[in-house]
Amino acid sequence: MPTATTAVPPRPFGTVLSAMVTPFTPDGSLDLTAAASLAEHLVADGHDGLVVSGTTGESPTTSDEEKDALLRAVLEAVGDRATVVAGVGTNDTRHTVELARAAEKAGAHGLLVVTPYYNKPPQAALLAHFTTVADATGLPVMLYDIPGRSGVPIETETLVRAAEHDRILAVKDAKSDLFASAQVLARTDLAYYSGEDALNLPLLSLGGSGIVSVVSHVAGRAYAELIAALDAGDLPTARAVNARLLPAVRGIMTRTQGAVAVKAALELTGVLPGRTVRQPLLPATADEVEAIAADLALAGLAPATHDA
Repeated sequence: MPTATTAVPPRPFGTVLSAMVTPFTPDGSLDLTAAASLAEHLVADGHDGLVVSGTTGESPTTSDEEKDALLRAVLEAVGDRATVVAGVGTNDTRHTVELARAAEKAGAHGLLVVTPYYNKPPQAALLAHFTTVADATGLPVMLYDIPGRSGVPIETETLVRAAEHDRILAVKDAKSDLFASAQVLARTDLAYYSGEDALNLPLLSLGGSGIVSVVSHVAGRAYAELIAALDAGDLPTARAVNARLLPAVRGIMTRTQGAVAVKAALELTGVLPGRTVRQPLLPATADEVEAIAADLALAGLAPATHDA
């Protein structure tokens, strides 16, 4: 049993957030009814926050109008019980500002702003981009540092300077550089949210505030238990929960692309009626679904067999 409690880090966006998928009908249309139902399920299953229209939400393939409709549907469903963060990041600062202002008008509680991708701006340009977006609304901002997708990391000194902005409060960290994360945590008041499920426990142990998770779609309560254990100074329990969930992390994060895999997992667990994604993605194959089902079963989350 733990002998002492630990200091709880700041949590401006909540603790357990899902990088929520965007449900589509079999013909690929936006399914707002399923989106509202999914949001309700996630909040009932351990989440106190949702990120809408992130990468896992297939934001590159949804229109601005669809993003607005999706955000409003989720806010109507759970906005009084969870922090709803709108993904507004693009590689065009003007477009990002437009999306940020639309999200504020719709009632979003915060913004997720990813590093501009493909055009690979230098660090001074990144800081200018983030500052311009943060200046555009009154909403709190979570930066999304994911160089594997964007091509550019947010360097430590850039994050330190960004932290000086009153509305830049947090980082979704998917950089796979725990030393860099520890340095920023030591030098700023930024709240760090793990954006990489394989590293949830290590980042949280360094002082991370919570998670923005893909795997939590099927393991929200378990991750809430893990974080509560860390808050109480109970590292053995946190380690045990983390170990139990490792097969689910493998299934959802390594079998195929994350949005594809987690939609298959949600279909397996009966949360979504189907696993439709939009091209250029394709739905999980029967073999992939079977492998994901087996992984979920090992984590105690689903039966080992499934008729795909």
